[in-house]
Amino acid sequence: MLKHRLIPCVLLKDWQLVKSIQFDSFRTIGHPTATVRVYNARNVDELIVLDIDASLKNEQINTEIISDMADECFMPLTIGGGIEDIDGIYKVLNAGADKISINSKAIEDQSFIRQSSRIFGSQCIVCSIDVKKVNGQYRVFNKKKGVLDIDPLILAKEYETMGAGEILLTSVDNEGTQKGYDLELLRLFKDQLQIPVIINGGMGKPHHGTEAIKNGADALAAAYIFHFSQYTPAQIKEELYQSNIPVRIPV
Repeated sequence: MLKHRLIPCVLLKDWQLVKSIQFDSFRTIGHPTATVRVYNARNVDELIVLDIDASLKNEQINTEIISDMADECFMPLTIGGGIEDIDGIYKVLNAGADKISINSKAIEDQSFIRQSSRIFGSQCIVCSIDVKKVNGQYRVFNKKKGVLDIDPLILAKEYETMGAGEILLTSVDNEGTQKGYDLELLRLFKDQLQIPVIINGGMGKPHHGTEAIKNGADALAAAYIFHFSQYTPAQIKEELYQSNIPVRIPV
């Protein structure tokens, strides 16, 4: 049976890894390579790092830091932020990443997903969708353009058709709040896609992960709980295991 993954999802800003609250109010986690060593020791399944400097400032993605992290990383590493072309993907993968995450570029040009997946394989392409609830409806949110009149589920289905291998689904409203994942949003996605959905935003306690998996998530992304709470990845996995949810438990 397919095991559900536990994935730290952190932001790269000013040469540091940080955590945000609703995409604002950044709090430093630590130096990238030191933080990766901590993740290695705590036996998480994968790592997602999103370079927000590259994304928001139209800068080149920081391949120097990516290379340093990849040298220390014993788990699959996904890198996103500021990827605008095929050459950018080559640079990130050559720096040591296993997968790439695209957001704004995917919204602007879905054919880029198809082109990327044909060259690198769909398993390498993670499409990130940020979501806000506006007037009772879920809509896609973009850091540069704000709320867009786009249904996130329809967009995810289009991404899947174009060759995306996974969807990273982030609730902006829940992100950093520790109140749990947006289960209503998850239920809209449940059984609607053939590719995995990684839910992100809101995990504050281990049982929030159990709730998310039972409501349709394939994998759990989080940040706050790993650094600013008393809970460890092992405790989260134990909670999942005790709820009969398949997870990778170290022998």
